[in-house]
Formats: sequence, structure tokens, C-alpha cells
Amino acid sequence: MKKLIALFATTAVASGSAMGAIALSGTASVAYDDNGSSASATTYDADLSIVGTAGTTTFTSTMDIDGGTDKGSDTSETDDVTLTGASMATSIGPVTITADMFDEDDSATNSTTGGLIADSGDNRSISVSLDAPIGDATIGLDDDGDVTVSGTFSGVTLTHTIQSGADTTTGSASIAGMDITLTNDAGSTEWTIGTTVAGTAVTLGSDKSVSATFGVTGNTVVVSHTAERASRASTTATKHPVSQKDAFTTVAVSRALTSGATLAATYNTFDSSLTLKASVAF
Repeated sequence: MKKLIALFATTAVASGSAMGAIALSGTASVAYDDNGSSASATTYDADLSIVGTAGTTTFTSTMDIDGGTDKGSDTSETDDVTLTGASMATSIGPVTITADMFDEDDSATNSTTGGLIADSGDNRSISVSLDAPIGDATIGLDDDGDVTVSGTFSGVTLTHTIQSGADTTTGSASIAGMDITLTNDAGSTEWTIGTTVAGTAVTLGSDKSVSATFGVTGNTVVVSHTAERASRASTTATKHPVSQKDAFTTVAVSRALTSGATLAATYNTFDSSLTLKASVAF
């Protein structure tokens, strides 16, 4: 693994002076939320993505450029531009090496939403994948020693990750007009089933959630119901305990304008709030 990392570093340096193409893209938005019975709030967001390509090597950097929001451990000041991601990938024959060079660790922004630990520890990593001659399967290995085997067989896509004490398996398939996904994480199974009926896309989840999307391109309505969430303790070192949350429903209406912007209105029954948002992608 150390030799592969060194080889990847050498490739990265060599490609730096021969960057063949740079692509810029981004998004910007402003939203007003009346927050129901609480005080209203206006939020702003602008993000920029830079992708550089040279041969089979690609470097991607993403930044939050709106300013006015503290992203670091020093809460006494705000940051104008904040790095949110940096990664590099290259191919050497049948081997693909990917490096995540951005460490998200920041105690000031830890999140327990959904029970997953966010920004905990050093999140930088290097993974190596090999297109092995076993049908359509791909074998991957990362620097934690986890081995992933994935591939598509008879229309069914399967991915199995072998890791210490918590193997995961995911599968997806389209059968008779239904899109089915299945995930087993250390013995806990979740699934979703999606289909389209009379122009309305409906998705059901094992957690009793349901969503429906209807309308035409550029003018859609999405109705989503999230079931009550029970509190639970932490089960592994990579997850936080989660607190109980009542069921709620959101209704979102979105319309694309000829100016290139998109207007959206979202009503949330959890706190009876209405959010109005204008956004643009470039």
C-alpha cells in the first residue's frame, strides 16, 4: 500500500505541470424561512467547484464562497471562502487510485443528524480499486483494509464491503417497472421501492417513509412523509445515538424560470414553517 501511495504522489506531481483542462461550475441561492412560530431567518449559500484534468488524472476542489458563516473552530470570526472538499483520482492500467485530501475534522461542526458521526477524526484516505477478471465485478481496497466487491449481474447491481465486525451489502435492480434498493449494514436491513404511476413517481421505504413527485420538467411538486423516529443508542464506533423525533410531512413546489433561476416553496408540518428559495446553477 505504501508503494502505491508513493506512486500516486509521484503521478500527482508529474501531472501538475501538464494540466490539460479546467472546468468551473457552481450554485448560488437565497432562502427565506418564516420558521413557523419562531423568528424568521434568511440564509445565503454560494458554492464553487473546480475540476482539473490531465490525461487519466483528475483533481476536484469544492469551496463555500458566500462568506458570513463560520466553518472553523474559531467561532469568533466568519470565513469568506471555505474549502469543503479536495480529491484526486488517477488510473494506472487496470488500477484506479483515489485520494481524499480534505480532512473534515472540526469539533465546532460535529453533527448527530441521523445518528452518523460527521467530521470525526482524520477523514483523509486513499483507496485502490482493481478491475479484476471475474466477470463484471470490481475489487477495491482502501487504506483501512476494507475490501469491496461490486458488479452488475443479470441486471442486479451488488456491492459487498468486508470490514472488521460490520460487513455491508447493497443491491439494486429494476424489475417490472419498479426500482428496488436493499442495504444490509451489520445485520440491519433497509429497503426502498420506487415506481411511476400515471406520471407520478412514488417511493416507499422500510422506515415507513413515502414520497411522491409529479408535474412536468421545470415545474414539479414533491410530497414527502417521514415516519416517527424512535430514539436509539449507539451501536458502533461510527455512529452517534439518536433522539426521538415525531413524524412530519413536507410539500415542495419548484418552478424553473426563463431567466435561468429556480424558485421553490417548501412547507414543513414539523414546525409549520414555509421556506421560499431562489437558486441558480452555473
